[in-house]
Formats: sequence, C-alpha cells, structure tokens
Amino acid sequence: MDSTSGPALYPLHRCKTLHLVRHAQGHHNVAAEKNHDEYMSEDYFDAALTPLGWQQVDNLHKHVLACGLLKKIELVIVSPLMRTMQTAVGVFGGGDCTDGVDIHPLMSANAGDSDRSAISSLNCPPFISVELCRELLGVHPCDRRRSITQYQRLFPAIDFSPIENNEDVLWKADIREKNEEVIERGIKFLNWILTREEKEIAVVSHSGFLYRTLSAFGNDCHPSVKSEITNHFGNCELRSIVIVDRG
Repeated sequence: MDSTSGPALYPLHRCKTLHLVRHAQGHHNVAAEKNHDEYMSEDYFDAALTPLGWQQVDNLHKHVLACGLLKKIELVIVSPLMRTMQTAVGVFGGGDCTDGVDIHPLMSANAGDSDRSAISSLNCPPFISVELCRELLGVHPCDRRRSITQYQRLFPAIDFSPIENNEDVLWKADIREKNEEVIERGIKFLNWILTREEKEIAVVSHSGFLYRTLSAFGNDCHPSVKSEITNHFGNCELRSIVIVDRG
C-alpha cells in the first residue's frame, strides 16, 4: 500500500487537538508590507495590534463563541509578546470586565495603547505563557519582549511562571535564529505539550514559528495534506490539527 494514502489509526488517549492561531495584524506588519527593512526599526519594538488587528480579534472571538469551540478549550498557550497576548485574551478571553467583580483581568484597560477595556478572566480557560513558541529570535526589534514584570501588570491573569528570566535574554541584536534551530525549538514545544493532561489546547503564536515548526511534519502524507499543514498563516487565522504521541 502507498504509505502516503489510506487511513491511519491511533489510540485516542495518545491524541490532542491543537487550535493554532497566528496573532492578528500588528503595526510592524503594516510597516513591513511597505518596506521590509522596517522589521529592523526600534519603532516597532514588541509591536502591538493595529485597529484592524483588533477587528480581526473580535471577529474570531465571535466565531469561537458561536461554534462552541471556546467551551471545549482547556488551556490557552501564548507567546510572551504584546501582539500574541492581545490576540489570545481577545479571542479566548471572557469579554469586557464587569464592575464589582473582584478577580484579576486577563488584560488591563488600554494595554499596549489599545484603547480597549479590560478583558475578564471569568468563564474562560486558563492562560499560560511560554518562550518556546516565540517568533524567530534576534535582530528584529518587533520580536524582542518586555520584562515579565511589565507584562504581569498588563496581563494579570496570564501565568508567566514557566518563563525563567524577567528580562529577554534570548533575543540577540546581531544574531538571527536559524531555521533549523526554530524547528528544533518547535518540536521541543510540541513534545512539552504532549506531557500535559489537557486534550484540547489553543496556541497563539507567530507566522515564522508556526510555518517552520509545521514544515517538519507531513512528509509521510499526500502532498495535498502536507500543503494544508505547512501553508503560511494569515493574521488571526485559526487552524486546528491533531497531534499524536507515537513514542
């Protein structure tokens, strides 16, 4: 039998469903579409979402509510950068905070100069931030993060405990992470996910990281399936996949 066709069977307990999301449009995306060199500009350090980006977030939030996906997700994993965290809490969070409710919000009001109300952590899954799903490291200021203490004030209900260093020690001004290093990091990230108990997980990350990580998979599939797996993500695109522990 052709190994790239036909069904494949795996025990259900070895499978997880991942709902992968690329962040919504950031200010750096707009600038770089006009001039790619803008990725080198300090003006876009840890770039936040544009107004259109927030519209994309609102639309996807409506979708995950309407289709019932939000109720299924047990955990949201997010890259520790402004644009990914704004996207994650806007899409999978509990909506605007209600006065008189004494609970930490997912996002403080106007975080990242967003002109948005605080976002509630009620009636939504837990959020955890990890460095393994960050964008390619180095050189581009838009991919350098702020200190964790700054983020904790802006996103009080996100769990940053997996992040070891307060300052960004991973980003280097003169060294851009190599593709093979990103793939290795991505596989390490997926292996970490497989150790967790949750079965239905949302991951909010970046185009470069998602493309390079997913490109390591699908080589045993029909080319059309490989293409579905590895296509570049659009801003605020949601794509659901199943990951299997074959170890």
